[in-house]
Amino acid sequence: MSADTRSHRVAGPGGPGRRRPVQQRSQERYQRLLDACAGLLDEAGATALTTKEVAHRAQVPIGTLYQFFAGKEDLLAALAGRNLDQYLERLDRRLLDEAPTGAAGFTDLAVDEFVAMKRAVPGFGQVDFGLAGAAVPTGVRDDLHLLDTDLDNNTAVALRLQALGGELFATTDPAALTLALRVALEAADAVLKLAFRSAPDGDPALIAECKRLVRCYLAEQLGPR
Repeated sequence: MSADTRSHRVAGPGGPGRRRPVQQRSQERYQRLLDACAGLLDEAGATALTTKEVAHRAQVPIGTLYQFFAGKEDLLAALAGRNLDQYLERLDRRLLDEAPTGAAGFTDLAVDEFVAMKRAVPGFGQVDFGLAGAAVPTGVRDDLHLLDTDLDNNTAVALRLQALGGELFATTDPAALTLALRVALEAADAVLKLAFRSAPDGDPALIAECKRLVRCYLAEQLGPR
């Protein structure tokens, strides 16, 4: 195996078995493939996605794509994982800059950053941390487990959010917090999908209601700080 294509397999978000590049040139190709996937998703949707077209758009041989990804499922999983990493990095910066107090402040920033990415990040409208739309492309086994082979997407996201801002929640029971965040994510996901069906940039009234719904639910389940 050449130095350019050398890679290793990494477990964790995105599922075990994905090939992630080590060398800089391979990293650049890997990111180009994900960028191409994101662009094609915006243009044609998930059901029209093909590995051949992704490789063509990224200007890499199809064999290079298969060095990193077994197929569309791996490609979409990698994009979902990159989206989640980027989301958490952005949210972490907001938390440091604005220093919110309590679950309400955390909720507002979390929703704001999700909406901002939905508006601006290529491919995020089709694949945020899973498949955002209803259609699952041929060849993708299960869109509910793109981030982790054992956990559904919202449980995987809940655990990452808990690690990021768990100290802002008024509970000492990690399992209760995970469950509450998972339910909150399911509810927020449904309302935000409605918001973006109602308006291209998300209906502001529905986004505000999403925040209110999640704040009220978490306050009831976890209590005030």
